[in-house]
Order: sequence, then C-alpha cells, then structure tokens
Amino acid sequence: MLIGEFEVVEPVPELKNTCAISMLRPWIDVGRVGTLGLNRLEQHLGAKELGRLAKPGTFFDFTRYRPRMRMVAGRRVFTTPNTIVHHAHDDDTDRDFLFVHVREPHAMGEDYADAIVTLLKHFDVTEHCRIGGMYDSVPHTRPLLVTGTLEDDQAEKAKGLMSPRQSTYQGPTSIVNLVTEALTQLETRSSSLMVHLPQYVQLDEDHMGASRLMEVLCALYGFPASLADNKRGQKQYLDISRAVETNSEVRSLITQLETYYDRVLAGQGTEEETSFAPDVEKFLREMTERFDNGRPGQPEDADDAE
Repeated sequence: MLIGEFEVVEPVPELKNTCAISMLRPWIDVGRVGTLGLNRLEQHLGAKELGRLAKPGTFFDFTRYRPRMRMVAGRRVFTTPNTIVHHAHDDDTDRDFLFVHVREPHAMGEDYADAIVTLLKHFDVTEHCRIGGMYDSVPHTRPLLVTGTLEDDQAEKAKGLMSPRQSTYQGPTSIVNLVTEALTQLETRSSSLMVHLPQYVQLDEDHMGASRLMEVLCALYGFPASLADNKRGQKQYLDISRAVETNSEVRSLITQLETYYDRVLAGQGTEEETSFAPDVEKFLREMTERFDNGRPGQPEDADDAE
C-alpha cells in the first residue's frame, strides 16, 4: 500500500498514541550514535519494518549512497539505500513507536520532507523526537554532554541528564528540518537530543555516545535503564586514554579541553574566560571548518544496517 512516497506493509497496523523517533544520516549521526540508539530500541521492542520509499532514486544519488551486494544464506542479494521505518508497541507504556532512519536527500528535498510528514500524519503521530550526535570541543575524560529542546514535562523527566547549554549555531543545515517545521505547525510535540562527541576521537561506532543518548531516551519514554549500558563505551574510552598516554601533544589538547569543559561547559563560567593555546585553537578551527564544509557525519556511502 502506498502512503505518499512510502510503500507500507499490509495489513497496515493500527497505531495509537504514537511517538516517532528519528535520526538523520550522515549529517548528525557521527559515531553512528543515532543509528545505534534506534537499533537498540528496535531490538528491545521487537520492532518490524513498516515501510520504505517506493522509489528511493527519486531523492538519492546512488553514486553517493552506494547500493550493496550481500551474501544471504549463500545467495547474492542486491540492496538499495533507502529511508526505512520500523514500528513497535511498548506494552509497558501502552503506546506505539515509529523508528525512522532518515537520509539526507540529494534532490527534491522539499518533496522528501513532505513525504515523511505525510507518513507521520497518516499514523496520527502525536510526538516526534530527533536524535543524533555531533563533534564538539569536549574531552573523552568527562561525561559526554547531551543538548536539545524539550517540552517542560520532558525537561523534568530528564533533569540532571541534559546540559543547560543552548545552541547558537548558524550555518549550513539539512533540508530535513522542514519535517520539524511542518510538525510544529500541526501542533505535534517536537523535541531533539544531540550528544556531543570529542572531535579528536572519531570512532566509527561511539558506544559511549550511544549510551548517553539512551540514558535520556529511557528517562523520557520509560524504557528500561539497562538499555543505556555503557560498559562497551567505557572500554572504548579507556583504550583511547591508554593510546594517548605517550603523545604529549594530544595529552596537552585534552588537558585544555578539560579546563574548557570544567569552566564553561559545566556551567561555571563563560566562553570569554577560557582561551586555548594557539596550536589548539588552530586544530579546533580546522576541525570545525572540515565538518562545516560537508563532512559532518559518516561517509555518505557508509555501510547500512538494514
């Protein structure tokens, strides 16, 4: 069955009190924290595929998002990059969830955003939460910051888990933000969660970032706290600490980032009160320019988790 641009499985399920949680790659999926978060929730709730774009080539350039050949049960299977939606019912809270794996479109961006909104409207989504990760001037030796926008009741649930920092970012962004704009006009509750990861690490899968994101999601939606297990992330970050022990330049960078975190990011001071050494300033500036100029997240043809 077609719902707008999406081919939806039949019989089409009846959903109630539905919350959609979405992530956008590659823009804000650094360390694949958004992907890891959605995958963890889908596995926990036993989510099943609801639908995917009927003709993804309308919106995606397949020389940038590469199709894949996979071996499945001894057979070669061709898979096409797509925007995929899963659904599940949470018996503990008696509400339905949609998990939307969104891709940055290469063409017809307004129509792409409209297609997502049409699907969410069809299933009477009452709440939409965007999740993801971004690189920032933060050390791996401090608790990772999570920022975002929440409703008052959500902020109370996430008290102590969110940073009070407000985004002042100006610059390139995603056309997919039109989805949030449209949902806001429809008076659908909208929120966002962004975990800030250390620029100098850049893990393919940052499990500490994913666990921090899950901490907040569990608090907001009543999922079991065990989903935010951080043992794998702790091991990753411990390995990083060991790897930089003999690198004086990196250790100096981390020390200055710790000072910046403690004085400014932890809410004890202002940006003007903390300055970095010239070489650190240069490094951070180059990293910022790198991501502002088109490489904010994973490579566009990074492998997909179907």
